[in-house]
Amino acid sequence: QVQVVESGGGLVQPGGSLRLSCTISGLTSSHYGISWFRQAPGKEREGISCISSSDSRTWLGNSVKGRFIVFRDNVKNTVYLEMNSLPREDTGMYYCATTLRGWGHWCWTVRAYEDWGKGTQGTVSS
Repeated sequence: QVQVVESGGGLVQPGGSLRLSCTISGLTSSHYGISWFRQAPGKEREGISCISSSDSRTWLGNSVKGRFIVFRDNVKNTVYLEMNSLPREDTGMYYCATTLRGWGHWCWTVRAYEDWGKGTQGTVSS
């Protein structure tokens, strides 16, 4: 059974930083895609970053490009999302999800993912 567990959320002031972690277990393949999604209050869930488990391919959404970095530690089976220069608009629940479809130019699509974590809340407020 696949388990996806997010951590690292919290309260941060505008302009601050957070580092989210996504630890994955139970996958039977070493080739899969991992993405981070954000759901702001009253809004739909949106894809913000994707990374391949087996090569250097990544993707960042326009709203976070230049401020967020996504990277992984395969030894720890963990993907990280480093979030910098956070404005209030980045407040939301952050979800990590995995797919055995791998990585592609659809990786920001919610319905492409089979397994999801429960999310971690990130709040940007003074």
